[in-house]
Amino acid sequence: MLKIAIPNKGSLADASIAILKEAGYRQRTDSRDLVLIDNENNVEFYYLRPRDIALYVGSGELEAGITGRDLLIDSGAAAVEVLALDFGGSTFRFAGPAGSKLTLADINGKRVATAYPGLVADYLGKAAIKAEVVRLDGAVESSVRLGVADLIADVVSTGNTLRQAGLAIFGDPILVSEAVLITRSATNLPAGLEILLRRLQGVVTARQYVLLDYDVPKASVDMACKVTPGLESPTISPLQKEDWVAVRAMVLRKDTNRLMDELWALGARGILVTDIHACRL
Repeated sequence: MLKIAIPNKGSLADASIAILKEAGYRQRTDSRDLVLIDNENNVEFYYLRPRDIALYVGSGELEAGITGRDLLIDSGAAAVEVLALDFGGSTFRFAGPAGSKLTLADINGKRVATAYPGLVADYLGKAAIKAEVVRLDGAVESSVRLGVADLIADVVSTGNTLRQAGLAIFGDPILVSEAVLITRSATNLPAGLEILLRRLQGVVTARQYVLLDYDVPKASVDMACKVTPGLESPTISPLQKEDWVAVRAMVLRKDTNRLMDELWALGARGILVTDIHACRL
Protein backbone atom coordinates (compact mmCIF):
# COMPACT_ATOMS: atom_id res chain seq x y z
CA MET A 1 0.00 0.00 0.00
CA LEU A 2 1.35 3.42 -1.00
CA LYS A 3 2.18 5.69 1.98
CA ILE A 4 1.75 9.44 1.44
CA ALA A 5 2.43 12.29 3.88
CA ILE A 6 0.04 15.26 4.05
CA PRO A 7 0.47 18.48 6.09
CA ASN A 8 -1.58 18.18 9.28
CA LYS A 9 -1.93 21.93 9.83
CA GLY A 10 -0.79 25.31 8.57
CA SER A 11 -1.34 27.08 5.28
CA LEU A 12 -0.77 23.95 3.16
CA ALA A 13 -3.09 21.56 5.01
CA ASP A 14 -6.56 22.45 3.68
CA ALA A 15 -5.33 23.03 0.13
CA SER A 16 -3.53 19.67 0.11
CA ILE A 17 -6.68 17.88 1.19
CA ALA A 18 -8.71 19.75 -1.43
CA ILE A 19 -6.44 18.82 -4.35
CA LEU A 20 -6.35 15.16 -3.28
CA LYS A 21 -10.15 15.06 -3.08
CA GLU A 22 -10.33 16.53 -6.59
CA ALA A 23 -7.91 13.82 -7.69
CA GLY A 24 -10.31 11.12 -6.41
CA TYR A 25 -8.75 10.21 -3.06
CA ARG A 26 -10.48 9.92 0.31
CA GLN A 27 -9.39 12.41 2.98
CA ARG A 28 -9.97 12.76 6.68
CA THR A 29 -13.01 14.61 8.02
CA ASP A 30 -11.70 14.88 11.58
CA SER A 31 -8.56 17.01 12.06
CA ARG A 32 -7.55 14.77 14.98
CA ASP A 33 -7.08 11.75 12.71
CA LEU A 34 -3.40 11.01 12.11
CA VAL A 35 -3.84 8.24 9.53
CA LEU A 36 -6.47 7.54 6.88
CA ILE A 37 -6.62 4.42 4.71
CA ASP A 38 -8.08 4.76 1.22
CA ASN A 39 -8.69 1.11 0.34
CA GLU A 40 -10.22 1.90 -3.04
CA ASN A 41 -6.99 3.57 -4.21
CA ASN A 42 -4.66 1.41 -2.08
CA VAL A 43 -3.14 4.44 -0.30
CA GLU A 44 -2.41 5.27 3.33
CA PHE A 45 -2.32 8.99 4.15
CA TYR A 46 -0.28 10.19 7.14
CA TYR A 47 -0.94 13.67 8.51
CA LEU A 48 2.35 15.11 9.73
CA ARG A 49 4.02 18.43 10.53
CA PRO A 50 4.89 20.08 7.18
CA ARG A 51 8.49 20.58 8.32
CA ASP A 52 8.91 16.83 9.00
CA ILE A 53 7.46 15.46 5.77
CA ALA A 54 10.63 15.70 3.67
CA LEU A 55 12.56 13.83 6.38
CA TYR A 56 10.08 10.93 6.45
CA VAL A 57 10.04 10.70 2.66
CA GLY A 58 13.82 11.02 2.35
CA SER A 59 14.41 8.29 4.94
CA GLY A 60 12.21 5.88 3.00
CA GLU A 61 9.51 5.49 5.65
CA LEU A 62 6.97 7.03 3.24
CA GLU A 63 6.95 6.92 -0.55
CA ALA A 64 5.83 10.52 -1.17
CA GLY A 65 4.42 13.63 0.43
CA ILE A 66 3.15 17.16 -0.07
CA THR A 67 5.16 19.97 1.50
CA GLY A 68 6.58 23.39 0.67
CA ARG A 69 9.56 23.75 -1.65
CA ASP A 70 11.21 25.91 1.03
CA LEU A 71 10.76 23.19 3.66
CA LEU A 72 12.14 20.53 1.30
CA ILE A 73 15.33 22.52 0.63
CA ASP A 74 15.71 23.53 4.27
CA SER A 75 15.46 19.91 5.44
CA GLY A 76 18.45 18.67 3.43
CA ALA A 77 16.61 15.35 3.14
CA ALA A 78 17.23 12.81 0.38
CA ALA A 79 13.97 13.75 -1.35
CA VAL A 80 13.22 15.51 -4.62
CA GLU A 81 10.40 17.58 -6.06
CA VAL A 82 8.43 15.75 -8.76
CA LEU A 83 5.46 18.10 -9.29
CA ALA A 84 4.69 21.73 -8.46
CA LEU A 85 1.08 21.97 -7.24
CA ASP A 86 0.36 25.65 -7.91
CA PHE A 87 -0.84 26.62 -4.41
CA GLY A 88 0.76 27.79 -1.19
CA GLY A 89 2.95 30.30 -3.00
CA SER A 90 5.44 32.41 -1.04
CA THR A 91 8.66 34.35 -1.56
CA PHE A 92 11.73 34.02 0.67
CA ARG A 93 13.71 37.26 1.03
CA PHE A 94 16.47 39.00 2.97
CA ALA A 95 15.50 42.06 5.01
CA GLY A 96 17.39 44.62 7.06
CA PRO A 97 16.85 47.99 8.76
CA ALA A 98 14.70 50.25 6.60
CA GLY A 99 16.63 52.99 4.79
CA SER A 100 19.97 51.21 5.01
CA LYS A 101 20.12 50.51 1.22
CA LEU A 102 21.68 47.10 1.69
CA THR A 103 22.96 44.81 -1.07
CA LEU A 104 23.80 41.10 -0.99
CA ALA A 105 27.48 41.99 -0.53
CA ASP A 106 26.57 43.65 2.78
CA ILE A 107 25.56 40.28 4.24
CA ASN A 108 29.24 39.30 4.58
CA GLY A 109 30.22 39.16 8.25
CA LYS A 110 26.65 39.78 9.46
CA ARG A 111 24.33 37.69 11.63
CA VAL A 112 21.27 36.48 9.71
CA ALA A 113 18.28 35.27 11.73
CA THR A 114 15.91 32.77 10.11
CA ALA A 115 13.58 29.86 10.76
CA TYR A 116 15.08 28.15 7.69
CA PRO A 117 18.79 27.77 8.51
CA GLY A 118 19.44 24.99 6.00
CA LEU A 119 17.92 26.94 3.12
CA VAL A 120 19.78 30.14 4.01
CA ALA A 121 23.11 28.40 4.58
CA ASP A 122 22.77 26.67 1.20
CA TYR A 123 22.03 29.97 -0.55
CA LEU A 124 24.88 31.82 1.15
CA GLY A 125 27.31 29.01 0.36
CA LYS A 126 26.43 29.04 -3.33
CA ALA A 127 26.77 32.84 -3.38
CA ALA A 128 30.17 32.65 -1.60
CA ILE A 129 28.86 34.88 1.21
CA LYS A 130 30.21 34.31 4.72
CA ALA A 131 27.71 35.10 7.45
CA GLU A 132 26.53 33.65 10.77
CA VAL A 133 23.12 32.00 10.49
CA VAL A 134 21.06 32.39 13.67
CA ARG A 135 18.25 29.83 13.95
CA LEU A 136 14.95 31.02 15.39
CA ASP A 137 11.63 29.18 15.45
CA GLY A 138 9.44 32.27 15.27
CA ALA A 139 9.16 36.06 15.57
CA VAL A 140 12.17 36.45 13.28
CA GLU A 141 11.22 40.08 12.57
CA SER A 142 11.98 41.06 16.17
CA SER A 143 15.51 39.67 16.16
CA VAL A 144 17.15 42.80 14.72
CA ARG A 145 15.47 45.16 17.19
CA LEU A 146 16.41 42.84 20.07
CA GLY A 147 20.04 42.65 18.95
CA VAL A 148 20.06 38.93 18.20
CA ALA A 149 20.83 39.48 14.51
CA ASP A 150 21.79 42.17 12.03
CA LEU A 151 19.54 40.93 9.20
CA ILE A 152 16.80 38.39 8.68
CA ALA A 153 15.75 35.92 5.98
CA ASP A 154 12.09 34.99 6.00
CA VAL A 155 8.93 34.32 4.02
CA VAL A 156 7.45 37.56 2.71
CA SER A 157 3.91 38.07 1.40
CA THR A 158 2.68 41.65 1.74
CA GLY A 159 5.69 42.97 3.69
CA ASN A 160 3.45 44.64 6.30
CA THR A 161 5.00 42.72 9.20
CA LEU A 162 8.49 43.75 8.09
CA ARG A 163 7.52 47.42 7.84
CA GLN A 164 5.99 47.32 11.31
CA ALA A 165 9.31 45.96 12.61
CA GLY A 166 11.26 48.72 10.86
CA LEU A 167 12.68 46.40 8.21
CA ALA A 168 12.78 46.43 4.40
CA ILE A 169 13.57 43.69 1.89
CA PHE A 170 16.66 43.88 -0.28
CA GLY A 171 18.33 41.82 -3.00
CA ASP A 172 16.75 39.26 -5.28
CA PRO A 173 14.43 36.58 -3.84
CA ILE A 174 16.25 33.72 -2.18
CA LEU A 175 13.53 31.35 -3.29
CA VAL A 176 10.04 31.39 -4.80
CA SER A 177 8.22 28.57 -3.04
CA GLU A 178 4.93 26.69 -3.43
CA ALA A 179 3.44 23.35 -2.46
CA VAL A 180 5.16 20.42 -4.18
CA LEU A 181 4.81 16.67 -4.40
CA ILE A 182 8.04 15.01 -3.31
CA THR A 183 9.45 11.49 -3.38
CA ARG A 184 12.72 9.78 -2.51
CA SER A 185 15.66 10.72 -4.67
CA ALA A 186 17.25 8.21 -7.07
CA THR A 187 14.26 5.84 -7.03
CA ASN A 188 11.82 4.64 -9.66
CA LEU A 189 8.23 5.70 -9.05
CA PRO A 190 5.98 2.85 -7.79
CA ALA A 191 2.90 2.20 -9.93
CA GLY A 192 0.55 3.77 -7.40
CA LEU A 193 2.69 6.87 -7.23
CA GLU A 194 2.65 7.25 -11.01
CA ILE A 195 -1.16 7.22 -10.86
CA LEU A 196 -1.15 9.83 -8.08
CA LEU A 197 1.23 11.99 -10.11
CA ARG A 198 -0.96 11.83 -13.23
CA ARG A 199 -4.10 12.60 -11.25
CA LEU A 200 -2.58 15.58 -9.48
CA GLN A 201 -1.13 16.89 -12.75
CA GLY A 202 -4.61 16.63 -14.22
CA VAL A 203 -6.10 18.68 -11.38
CA VAL A 204 -3.35 21.33 -11.59
CA THR A 205 -3.93 21.68 -15.34
CA ALA A 206 -7.71 21.74 -14.93
CA ARG A 207 -7.39 24.57 -12.41
CA GLN A 208 -5.14 26.59 -14.72
CA TYR A 209 -7.17 26.18 -17.93
CA VAL A 210 -10.75 26.60 -19.13
CA LEU A 211 -12.57 25.58 -22.32
CA LEU A 212 -13.41 28.47 -24.62
CA ASP A 213 -16.18 27.93 -27.20
CA TYR A 214 -17.23 30.46 -29.81
CA ASP A 215 -18.74 30.89 -33.26
CA VAL A 216 -16.77 32.83 -35.84
CA PRO A 217 -17.08 33.63 -39.55
CA LYS A 218 -14.98 31.36 -41.76
CA ALA A 219 -13.21 34.42 -43.11
CA SER A 220 -11.82 35.12 -39.60
CA VAL A 221 -11.15 31.57 -38.42
CA ASP A 222 -7.40 31.62 -39.11
CA MET A 223 -6.92 34.81 -37.09
CA ALA A 224 -9.17 33.47 -34.32
CA CYS A 225 -7.15 30.26 -34.10
CA LYS A 226 -3.99 32.32 -33.67
CA VAL A 227 -5.68 33.91 -30.65
CA THR A 228 -6.72 30.50 -29.25
CA PRO A 229 -4.29 27.89 -30.59
CA GLY A 230 -5.17 25.40 -27.83
CA LEU A 231 -2.70 22.85 -26.48
CA GLU A 232 -2.37 20.85 -29.68
CA SER A 233 -4.86 22.48 -32.03
CA PRO A 234 -8.35 23.98 -31.64
CA THR A 235 -11.40 21.90 -32.58
CA ILE A 236 -13.31 23.40 -35.52
CA SER A 237 -16.86 22.22 -36.35
CA PRO A 238 -19.23 23.28 -39.13
CA LEU A 239 -22.42 25.18 -38.36
CA GLN A 240 -25.76 25.18 -40.17
CA LYS A 241 -24.90 28.69 -41.27
CA GLU A 242 -22.46 27.83 -44.03
CA ASP A 243 -20.12 30.79 -43.67
CA TRP A 244 -19.64 30.26 -39.89
CA VAL A 245 -17.82 27.62 -37.81
CA ALA A 246 -17.69 26.69 -34.11
CA VAL A 247 -14.32 26.67 -32.39
CA ARG A 248 -13.30 25.04 -29.08
CA ALA A 249 -9.90 25.42 -27.41
CA MET A 250 -8.27 25.18 -23.99
CA VAL A 251 -6.93 28.54 -22.78
CA LEU A 252 -5.28 29.76 -19.61
CA ARG A 253 -7.87 30.88 -17.08
CA LYS A 254 -5.96 34.07 -16.32
CA ASP A 255 -6.13 35.14 -19.99
CA THR A 256 -9.86 34.48 -20.46
CA ASN A 257 -11.25 38.01 -20.52
CA ARG A 258 -8.47 39.39 -22.74
CA LEU A 259 -9.00 36.57 -25.24
CA MET A 260 -12.75 37.13 -25.26
CA ASP A 261 -12.17 40.80 -26.07
CA GLU A 262 -9.84 39.90 -28.96
CA LEU A 263 -12.24 37.31 -30.35
CA TRP A 264 -15.17 39.71 -30.18
CA ALA A 265 -13.16 42.25 -32.14
CA LEU A 266 -12.59 39.60 -34.82
CA GLY A 267 -16.34 39.03 -35.13
CA ALA A 268 -16.70 35.97 -32.90
CA ARG A 269 -20.03 35.58 -31.14
CA GLY A 270 -21.58 33.15 -28.67
CA ILE A 271 -18.36 33.08 -26.66
CA LEU A 272 -18.69 30.67 -23.74
CA VAL A 273 -16.27 29.73 -20.95
CA THR A 274 -16.50 26.34 -19.22
CA ASP A 275 -14.57 25.08 -16.18
CA ILE A 276 -12.52 21.90 -16.51
CA HIS A 277 -12.91 19.61 -13.48
CA ALA A 278 -10.30 17.03 -14.47
CA CYS A 279 -8.16 16.15 -17.46
CA ARG A 280 -5.35 13.95 -18.76
CA LEU A 281 -3.07 15.50 -21.36
